[in-house]
Amino acid sequence: MCKKYYTYILLTENDTYYCGYTDDVEKRFLQHLEGKGAKYTRANKPVKIVYQKEFLTKSEAMKEECRLKKLTHKEKTELLSKFVK
Repeated sequence: MCKKYYTYILLTENDTYYCGYTDDVEKRFLQHLEGKGAKYTRANKPVKIVYQKEFLTKSEAMKEECRLKKLTHKEKTELLSKFVK
């Protein structure tokens, strides 16, 4: 089985977004909740996963993470509104 990678966005309790990449979104989310994720999510508690996209390579996931991090809060909100069911 081929390993997959994901770019994800978390919503924090103070209405900010955190973007990252991983090979296991749920496991990484739990790490963030436990304060073992990123420095940003230790100070800005994540509430939920609001976006995730699958990639076949780590490089592709990292490139998408970089692209997402360059977006403004408003642009991220607009992107996410397209994925809300």
